[in-house]
Amino acid sequence: MREDRQLLMLTHLSQLLDLVTGIGGFIVPLVIWLTQKDKVLGMDAHGKMILNFQISLFIYSIISVPLILLFGIGIFLLIGIAIIAVVFPIINAIKVNNGEIPSYPLTIEIIK
Repeated sequence: MREDRQLLMLTHLSQLLDLVTGIGGFIVPLVIWLTQKDKVLGMDAHGKMILNFQISLFIYSIISVPLILLFGIGIFLLIGIAIIAVVFPIINAIKVNNGEIPSYPLTIEIIK
């Protein structure tokens, strides 16, 4: 196995493709994780972390829709999700590039 911080960093940043394509921020990290998890040191853990984060954001977005219709506060939840979806991949890409361990808040651990 080889150590490749740049690929790990790009995997975290690839989540931002959601802003452009809508679903690319889930598919691209999934493909990178599946193809590189046995070749790059730490890719398995980072890939699982990213996919759990993306799935969690999707679940939170689905939950916010009824909250918009019922109470109107779902809009604030969606704004918060959007901010978290942009900020944390960037922060964690910087952490990975510096050799630190990244973390995503409010992530449901689905893939173990």
